[in-house]
Amino acid sequence: MKRIVSVFFICILMVSTIAPQVFARESEKMTEEEVVKNVKSAILIERDTGKVLYEKNSDVQLPPASMTKIMTMLLIMEAIDEGKLKWDEKIKTSEYAASMGGSQIFLEPGEEMTTKEMLQGIAIGSGNDASVAVAERLAGTVDDFVNMMNAKAKELGLKDTVFKNPTGLPVTDHFSTAHDMAMMAKELLKYEDITNFTGTYEAYLREDTDKKFWLVNTNKLVRFYPGVDGLKTGFTQEAKYCLTATAEKNGMRVIAVVFGAPSSKERNAEVTKMLDYAFNKYETHAMYKRNQAVAKVKVSKGEKKQVEALTSEPISILAKKGEDIKNVKQTVVLDENMKAPVKKGDEVGKIIFEKDGKTMVESPLVASQDSKKANVWTLFKRSMGMFTKVSE
Repeated sequence: MKRIVSVFFICILMVSTIAPQVFARESEKMTEEEVVKNVKSAILIERDTGKVLYEKNSDVQLPPASMTKIMTMLLIMEAIDEGKLKWDEKIKTSEYAASMGGSQIFLEPGEEMTTKEMLQGIAIGSGNDASVAVAERLAGTVDDFVNMMNAKAKELGLKDTVFKNPTGLPVTDHFSTAHDMAMMAKELLKYEDITNFTGTYEAYLREDTDKKFWLVNTNKLVRFYPGVDGLKTGFTQEAKYCLTATAEKNGMRVIAVVFGAPSSKERNAEVTKMLDYAFNKYETHAMYKRNQAVAKVKVSKGEKKQVEALTSEPISILAKKGEDIKNVKQTVVLDENMKAPVKKGDEVGKIIFEKDGKTMVESPLVASQDSKKANVWTLFKRSMGMFTKVSE
């Protein structure tokens, strides 16, 4: 059973009525066919709401090439967030990892790099060897890591994605869609540190050795389109040129995905058109940052009788430029039957924003900390009324 614990109205100031630029007026008239042409599939979403702003064949299953590494990076960031992996931990390269072809940072068998350095190699240089090395560290074997990748895809509700490796190197029945890739990117961007890597144009590895290695980002838009700070390119002969890009401007972050462009130049041009389309036509109003406390949820028979319910992601309201946004209703719904044990990050409710009876945003709320089962003696003292203060 859910319990509504907070309902109130938010008034947002009327959007400026200053006349938009010529391009913005033209973008209002653009048909979907005119946004992108020379790609097999594409999608454009606003990150916070997940609203689709444009799509073309977005559910067609296609090889994602190195965009696969978005899921690899997601599992790395998740492990760091959960304390299962440390930034300064040294990761050893196996012979198998060192044997990877394609894009690589030329790791040697037995060579060690920190998690941070490995992630630089993956995010900036698209290193297949670094991807496999970290996969083996997190799961023991590549096969087990692939199982983790597919389990995470299932958890995210992605029905048209199957991974066979953590790199994107060509293999039968390894596929995804523009829609699914955008959803993975949306999840990855919850971890704000990731853009420190994906948004870096150049860096160096092994700086203090005679094997100093120069990394240059395979995503050239990081350098040439203001606001672009990720996420991942891809190319194989089968997949052609692919890109999942993200950019932020005036507080609005969008994600653009293209599969199957005939050249890197065309890939970048089509993504540029989608980003221009988004920023000229839409804007967002920020409501919450990630990990902000919204309410407190009771935990039955818990060591802690209640925990804070935190936002699980940034939350914004999306509107077309010039659109009036007012009388937005916020509702917080908490789980009334939350029983110990509760783990940090467990879903404990949701926050909903509505306007004129229509849901604009719905986002999960998560537990701020663990609450283990209270022991028998603790429960007995509570039942006898001996506790005068709840441990928060």
